[in-house]
Amino acid sequence: MLLENEHVRMLEMIVPPGESDIKHSHPDETVYFITGGTARVTMENGEVAEMELPDGATMWHEAWTHQVTNVGDTEIRAIIVESKK
Repeated sequence: MLLENEHVRMLEMIVPPGESDIKHSHPDETVYFITGGTARVTMENGEVAEMELPDGATMWHEAWTHQVTNVGDTEIRAIIVESKK
């Protein structure tokens, strides 16, 4: 956790090659990938998406539950900003 207040929560995510985070949830979020890579994202319903994330990529996503696995050979580092409603 980098910052939390009544408006936002800011997190740093680091996923080394071959590693996964635990299944977790986010409210609406914006993500900036400091260093990208190849990620497999498994959604709560079991659907799986593989993503190529270039360095500097950004994304916005509505609230969701998922697990991220780094299936590439580079560390994925990102800053996540979650909206508090």
